[in-house]
Parts: sequence; structure tokens; C-alpha cells
Amino acid sequence: MVFILGFSFAERNLVKKSLESFYGLGNQASARIMAKHYIHPTATVGSLSQKTVSSLTAELSTMPLETELKRRLQDNIERMRTMGSYRGRRHAMGLPVRGQNTKSQISTARKLNKVHRKG
Repeated sequence: MVFILGFSFAERNLVKKSLESFYGLGNQASARIMAKHYIHPTATVGSLSQKTVSSLTAELSTMPLETELKRRLQDNIERMRTMGSYRGRRHAMGLPVRGQNTKSQISTARKLNKVHRKG
């Protein structure tokens, strides 16, 4: 088991897939990080040296990932709601925010824009 940023990964996992498992890191970001650290695209986590793992951990710790990114997203939505902007009102009502059709496909928007009420 290799630990990166407090998460354990099996040694047979690909580095690219392991990086993509972090919330906030996608395909291109993980490829960019791997290129920066000279890691082959088909390398496994077990083949990384301890020095490479520590440099990956150091780089990932500077990026907003996981709970910090989710909290930032929720704060932005809450800020829009308190300002009373159009997008904030749409979020509060659980309706589509970016101009989608509400005649036939509102059920998906209500699932995605679900507001967690305090109380």
C-alpha cells in the first residue's frame, strides 16, 4: 500500500487512475502532474520511488482538493443565494441554473440542485 495525501492505494493501481480518484483532479490535470514528475502513463503506484511519492504529495497538498473544493463550491452557492442573484434563486428553488429547458427535463435538475435545508 502506498499513501498519497492520506489515502492508501494498492500497488497495482495505475498512477493516473489513482490521481483521478481525488475530487477535483481530472484527466488533463493528472496527466500534467505526471508529466511534471516524469512518470510514465502506464506506471503503477508500486513502481514509484519514495522520493516521487513525497514530491507528488507535496504538489497535491498545495492544490484545493476534496473537502476544501467542495466547501468552496458550497460557499459560492451560498454567496449567490444571499446576494439574491438569479443563479442563487434558481439554486434555492432547485431549478436549472444555466438556462436549460424546464418543460420536460426538470426532474434531473431538481436532483442535481438539491438544497440541503438547515433545520
